[in-house]
Amino acid sequence: MDAFAALFRGKTFVVSPLSALDAATAKHLYSLQHCKILHLVRHGQGVHNMEGNNGPEALLSQEFFDAHLSPLGWQQVGNLRKRVEASGLTQKIDLVITSPLLRTLQTAVGVFGGDGESQTDGIDAHPSLTATATVNCPPIIAVELCRERLGVHPCDKRRSISEYHSLFPAIDFKLIESEDDKLWKADAREPFEEVTARGMEFMKWLWTRQEKEIAVVSHGIFLQQTLNALLNDCQTSPNQELCPRFTNCEIRSVVIVDQSIRGSCYPGTISGELRLPADVAKENIPREEVSN
Repeated sequence: MDAFAALFRGKTFVVSPLSALDAATAKHLYSLQHCKILHLVRHGQGVHNMEGNNGPEALLSQEFFDAHLSPLGWQQVGNLRKRVEASGLTQKIDLVITSPLLRTLQTAVGVFGGDGESQTDGIDAHPSLTATATVNCPPIIAVELCRERLGVHPCDKRRSISEYHSLFPAIDFKLIESEDDKLWKADAREPFEEVTARGMEFMKWLWTRQEKEIAVVSHGIFLQQTLNALLNDCQTSPNQELCPRFTNCEIRSVVIVDQSIRGSCYPGTISGELRLPADVAKENIPREEVSN
């Protein structure tokens, strides 16, 4: 974690699960001014996940370019949406940040956007979020930094921003600088160390946002590498709770605390359990490299 501390201009951050407050931790409450609540979501099952279990070679097929959600993925999205709405989380979230790949955009809209009743579960479905549908949901913005591990696999290459605009007209793509994908390379897979560095750069940027409660819709490898880096020097129980691989459409709610306000490093907790595992319909958990 020390290697990344400079990214935060001298600040030290601790990540903790959003769990019930007890007497033992009550003395470690922090002002919201020094905390952010993050709801981390992995996208629903994509069509590439279905084939990827057969081996990494399957992910080399152009058939899976910018992979969309599978029928099971849409079912997972619908289930998570119901749980999020039942918990009242939609009304609490100030902002939704999503990776600009089709499966994450579909998941972000399906869980946190407009009218869930109007969405379909077909393999080629591209539900959009109209301007009128944003009245009762948080704003959604696309950010390149939280994309999946880059390169080689066509499923991790994005479409043009113009095409996404037509599919998701109310998602804000202004933070994406290039019309076409200039990050993905056909002949080079992004090293895990670079994914981790990108994750920490994303967290640095996230801390500059004024919003306090944020949902992040991203990918399995990206989320795992980022959490592992943040928890690298935390040997307490949250390390074990937060590090396991995300399943498709799983949400984990965590608190990030700016420890520069204290002389010691302690994982902060606040009241209210909000970890909502998705209904994965007895889905096999894919191996790390083939389940982006």
